[in-house]
Amino acid sequence: MGALISLNAVDLVYPVYSMRAQSLRNAVANLSVGGKLLKDGSDVIHVRALSQVNFQLQEGDRLGVIGHNGSGKTTLLKVIAGIYEPTAGRVDVRGKISSMIDVGLGLDPSLSGRENVVVMGRMRGLTTKQIQDRMSEIIAFSELGEFIDLPVKIYSSGMSSRLVFAVATTLEPDILLFDEWLSTGDADFIKKASARMNELVSKSRGMVLATHSEALVKEVCNKLLVLDAGSQVYFGEASGWDFSGKSPFKRA
Repeated sequence: MGALISLNAVDLVYPVYSMRAQSLRNAVANLSVGGKLLKDGSDVIHVRALSQVNFQLQEGDRLGVIGHNGSGKTTLLKVIAGIYEPTAGRVDVRGKISSMIDVGLGLDPSLSGRENVVVMGRMRGLTTKQIQDRMSEIIAFSELGEFIDLPVKIYSSGMSSRLVFAVATTLEPDILLFDEWLSTGDADFIKKASARMNELVSKSRGMVLATHSEALVKEVCNKLLVLDAGSQVYFGEASGWDFSGKSPFKRA
C-alpha cells in the first residue's frame, strides 16, 4: 500500500496586493505574514508561503510541524486538507480528512447553542440524523446544560470553546489535522478535552499537528517537520531533532 499522506515538491505562491496601491511602509509591515515576498514585474507582490515541501507519512504516523510564527504551519495543514491548491508539486492523501484547523467554523452568535450544533455538524459533513443521534453526547460533553438553548452571543469565550470543541471532536477519526492542541477553557475541561483528543489520535490512521509546543511533539509524535519561512528545514524521526539547542532549527 502507498503512503497515507505524500507531498512532492509542493510550492504555494499567492498574490497579496499591488505595490502601486500600498506604501512601502505597509509592504514592510506585511512581512509578518511569513514566507518570502516575490515581485513578478507587474507590480503585484506574491508571497511564497511554501517552498519545495517533501515528505511521506505511513499508516500510524503522527507528524508534528514546528516553526516560528509565519513559517507556514497552518498553510501546510490547509494544503493537506485541500483548502489550498498548491501552485506546484503534488499532494496525495489516502483517506478521509478530519480537520480541526478552524474549530469555530460555522459558529453563528445569533443562533442558540443547539442550532449551532446542527449548522457546524452539517458544515463538517455530518447528516442531520447523525447530528441528532449525537446531540445528547455533544451537549453533555460541552457542559452547557440549559444554556444550550440560549443564543451563543451571551456565552463566555470558554462556553463557546466548549461547544465548538464538542462538535468538532464528534467526527469519526481517520486522518486528523490539528492546528495547536486545545488551550482554552477551565482546567477541568482542558483535562477532559485532552483525554478526548488522545482518544481520537489513538483511533486515527494518521495525524498532523502544527504546534509551538516541543513538549507536545515529544509526547505524541513520532515524525517531525520543521519549517522556516515556508521552506522545509528538517523531516524525519522526532527523536532525531535537537530540541535542547538554542536554535529551533538545530538537528541532533
